Amino acid sequence: MSPTQRRIPVVNLSHYRTGTPQERARFVQVFGDGIKEFGFVTVEGHGIDDGLIRRTYTDVERFFALPEATKAQYAQAGHGGQRGYIGYGQEHAKNRQVGDLKEFWHVGRELPPDHKYHALYGPNVWPTEVSTFREHTLSLFNALDGAAGVMLQALAEYFGVARDTFSGMATDGNSVLRLIHYPPLKERFIPGGVRAAEHEDINLITLLCEGTASGLELLTRDGEWLPVDTLRGQIVVDSGDMLSRVTNEIIPATTHRVVNPRSKEEDTVRYSMPFFVHPYADCVLQALPCTQTADTPARHAPITADAFLKQRLRENGLLK
Repeated sequence: MSPTQRRIPVVNLSHYRTGTPQERARFVQVFGDGIKEFGFVTVEGHGIDDGLIRRTYTDVERFFALPEATKAQYAQAGHGGQRGYIGYGQEHAKNRQVGDLKEFWHVGRELPPDHKYHALYGPNVWPTEVSTFREHTLSLFNALDGAAGVMLQALAEYFGVARDTFSGMATDGNSVLRLIHYPPLKERFIPGGVRAAEHEDINLITLLCEGTASGLELLTRDGEWLPVDTLRGQIVVDSGDMLSRVTNEIIPATTHRVVNPRSKEEDTVRYSMPFFVHPYADCVLQALPCTQTADTPARHAPITADAFLKQRLRENGLLK
């Protein structure tokens, strides 16, 4: 089958949540096989309110239309850009020097002041210019967080381990909702720059609400670039480096990118909202025993999620 004919699997999360035993078992199998083969799966029936997604996109558009000086005042020192505003071209893919052609905002987990990770994760900041920004982005964060936990439980069933194996790692995790603005390149092109150069995500899994324009592509295990287009009501789920480590690379951290528009007609603004599911800071990333054999021992030394995150943020230019 040629790359243009291949499609990543589509599953319905409601089949796992409330379906028959047969529907649940099929979801586990197709979801697990898809993540294992492609590192990407399309999910329907995820329970995220479409109206909430639309309202959040409206707020995102309103924020990024603000003057550069206004947006810049929300840039946060420290924490590797994990909260607030990150300016255009500041992040670059690992092993690249040219910044990606985007700007974005990070919303993180809201923890009480006495929580042991409160200071480590850092507080959220909120733009006063968009009155509903906090309400909508936190609601979307929490909805995506809940759906991710269910998917991680299904993945644990796929591996035949305790159902909370992966979802427990994400409890109180340093997860981040990233709100991205890709302006038309005719306005802000940087020579050698790409909207999002090829990379692997850092985290366990990423949930990506449908973007407002095409451009996302994944690299298959056969070395072919495969377009990933989502319809309204769908979420794309992909696996990151941390999940690859704990599954001893049985699940890949799939390389993907957002390509530049190929014509003047396609050179329009693009917004997207990936939700990066991270483990809690002290979680030790090490290969599960069920993924190790005499022929395939652990491929990576244990490391905490926080240490691994900081290592990757330095490689991406967000932490000095």
